[in-house]
Amino acid sequence: QGQLVESGGGLVQPGGSLRLSCSTRGFINYHIGWFRQPPGQEREFVAVITRNSGATDYADSVKGRFTVSRSNVQNAAWLQMNSLRPEDTAVYYCAATTVVGGGYRRSEQYYSSWGQGTQVTVSS
Repeated sequence: QGQLVESGGGLVQPGGSLRLSCSTRGFINYHIGWFRQPPGQEREFVAVITRNSGATDYADSVKGRFTVSRSNVQNAAWLQMNSLRPEDTAVYYCAATTVVGGGYRRSEQYYSSWGQGTQVTVSS
């Protein structure tokens, strides 16, 4: 099993875009989820993509603005974030799970491996 490593965070103005990357070497048979933890709040689900990219799921707060994708050839997953808002400010994590069932993939307790996180700050 490998190690998940996020990159691509930074400071962006409201309405801007960022693309987060997650190295997924060793996790080809895992679904990859994205979570975030805003300042002073608990970690929350953002998006998930299944191991064969057959299905995706998004939190209502990001639906239509964020897109999750992956390539098992490139050993990477991405979270494209558009139309960013100040409330998107958070530490973003990628994580891996093998749990079956879409509802379970929204819950962090079913994720066995986590990256170290990358900071995203949306501010003017």
